[in-house]
Order: sequence, then structure tokens, then C-alpha cells
Amino acid sequence: MSPMRLIVLAVAAVAAIIAAMLVRGLAGGEGAGPREIFVEREVEVASAQVLTVVRDVQIGELLTPEDLRWAPWPQAALNPLFLTEEASPNAFEEISGSVVRTPLFENEPILPQKVVLKGDTGYMAALLTPGKRAISIEISAESASGGFILPNDRVDVVVTYREPENFDLSAFADNGVDVVISEDSMTATVLENVRILAIDQIFRQTDTGETAVGRVATLELTPEDAKLLSHTTKEGAVTLLLRSLRDAQAAGDEVISNRFMYDIDQNTRRRTGQVTIYRNGKATTQDEGAGL
Repeated sequence: MSPMRLIVLAVAAVAAIIAAMLVRGLAGGEGAGPREIFVEREVEVASAQVLTVVRDVQIGELLTPEDLRWAPWPQAALNPLFLTEEASPNAFEEISGSVVRTPLFENEPILPQKVVLKGDTGYMAALLTPGKRAISIEISAESASGGFILPNDRVDVVVTYREPENFDLSAFADNGVDVVISEDSMTATVLENVRILAIDQIFRQTDTGETAVGRVATLELTPEDAKLLSHTTKEGAVTLLLRSLRDAQAAGDEVISNRFMYDIDQNTRRRTGQVTIYRNGKATTQDEGAGL
């Protein structure tokens, strides 16, 4: 056999081997089963729009529209008590302005049991700062800054006494209280920086900024200051002075009270009457004006 023929046969053999290897590779090799092919698929989970809060909210705080949002929630984990957009389309407006009864945390769905809605029994109690009391006094447009005093404003409480000659004016000076005296009256500040809870049945400022001309103002005070104000309304005419927003922010939540005025007139007009006080169903009697 000639050398040229041997070269041709060798080349053909190598080509055959290469071809066999290619076929085997494409077929997956001898004895190999079918190749597994993995395909990623996106599984769509059914969800509902649930009313949630966007921040941590503490007991007694007022929920505003900025605190609320509709958020997707898995249908499988949906609590029947959640407020959904499908079942309660007006929940956003209804919950806005409510008071938190139990702390809420960011992104937590709102349960009706955790808030007190406007007008519900217990709304005012939920609105009160712990340790404070709500006390209502009669007002008029003239005694309440023409109706421009609104809920959450801060005011000074001023009382006008008749017959100023019956009072020991040195007591005011000794306690650093300025008084204005005319021929038949005397005016002094009793409380400063008092929070207004409501005007009549209005518990929050309106979005339109309308005035609230009411007949009753509800104020937030400590028990001692509430007694002082109750006494003051019987002794003279009460006027509310609206504080500027800057003054209110500078003072914070501190209320300045002149409690000595509870007994201011006892220097010249001693009371001998008695009052009956009921606590826990039991009646006790004490001198009028005692026990503040």
C-alpha cells in the first residue's frame, strides 16, 4: 500500500473519531437519561388592599390622613377584621380623625377595636392625656376670640371679678400675678397655656379653617386645675385668650396655674357653708373651698 493511501486512511479515521465524539456529546452520552431543564416561573399571589398606618402611633394620638395608606396584603393571611378597600371603601375617611386606643406600629393593619371613632362613646376619654381631666365651661363669641379658638389651640383663662374692693390685692402681687382694676371690676389670669379639647361637639380643626362659634369649650387640665377653673366660673366671668402658635410651641405642654386664687377672697369673705362630695358611692362633707 502506497504511503499516500495510508495518509488518506489516517485522516479519514481521525475524522470519524471526531464525528463520533460530536454525536455522542449531542446525544448526552451513552446510557444518559433525558436532561432536566429548569424554568423559573413567577407565581402570582392573591392580595387585597388593607388599611394600615405608616408610622408608630401611641395611645391617645389622633390619626390624620397622612398616617394612613392602603397596602397590599396576602389574601391567605387576611384577618376578617381588617379594613379592606373592597369591603370598606370609606374606611380611610372614617378612620381619619379617630383616636388610638392601643399602640399601632408601622405598616400594621388597623383593627376597629384599636381605635375610637369620632362620636363614639369614650372618644373624649381616649383623647385625654393620661392624668388629665376634661372640664367644660360656657363661652360666647365675645369670650372666645370671636370663634377663632379651635380644638388643640392653646389659651389663657382670664377671670373678671366684680366688687374688687372685697379682695386683698397684695395676694396677687405676692404671687406675681398682674391684675387690671376698674371702678367696678378686677381682671386676672387664672391659667396659662391650656389645651382646648373641643368646641361644642367639634373635636378637631376643620380642613377648611372655618371658625367654631360654640357655646361650650372643653379644656384639658389636671384635677387640681379643673377644680380651680370650676371655682373661677362661679366667682366671675371667664374669658379665653388665644395664644399664638409660636408661644404655644415654646411653652410646650406646661400649664401655668395660679391656684392661690381658689381662696383669694377668703381674706375678707370667709365661707361657712359646706359641700357634700361623693366618692365611690360614699358621701363626705367638708367646708366649701377646702381640699384643693
